[in-house]
Amino acid sequence: MKRNIAVVSAGLRQPSSSRLLADRLAEATRRELEQLGAEVEIHTIELRDHAHDLVNNLLTGYPSQQLGPVLEAVTRADGLIVVSPTFTASYSGLFKSFVDVLDDTALVDKPVLIAATGGTARHSLVLEHALRPLFAYLRAVVVPTAVFAAPEDWGAGETAEGNLPRRIDRAARELAREVDRREGPANADPFDNPTPFEQLLAGE
Repeated sequence: MKRNIAVVSAGLRQPSSSRLLADRLAEATRRELEQLGAEVEIHTIELRDHAHDLVNNLLTGYPSQQLGPVLEAVTRADGLIVVSPTFTASYSGLFKSFVDVLDDTALVDKPVLIAATGGTARHSLVLEHALRPLFAYLRAVVVPTAVFAAPEDWGAGETAEGNLPRRIDRAARELAREVDRREGPANADPFDNPTPFEQLLAGE
């Protein structure tokens, strides 16, 4: 069976430690799903590339032609990996803007792996005090293991190089198992959600 995994990275810089962590989690999840016999397609979304479209969506209530397929990719995914940098003890405003424009039911019963990056390991509580409650509210199925990466986790020392990969592998294994035991999302009927007349008049 083919499985689609959407990966959302909310990093602002290039290169971004959030994107680096997202890529590692995605590849580990791919390996785990392939071992379970699945064909895997990874769709990675860099929110920094859609920042203006997200603001416009919040103002107008409608996604642009560029943002629409991104929202659809998340909605249609079998599983979701999200990585946010830590800003003021929480997820970034860019990440929250993306969540705010998702349909209220987009993540219901969807397996989600949460992860974050930050300048110090003390910020790791963002996973349990901000990200996990957010996705619980959206009725997603958040896997038990969350992954936080501080600067020292990317070091060359034996402890750092051993600990982060183990956490990544464990979280990816949990996500793969949740995805594997579910049927894929049902194909959406385009007539169930027609384009609003106001949007047609606006020429979008």
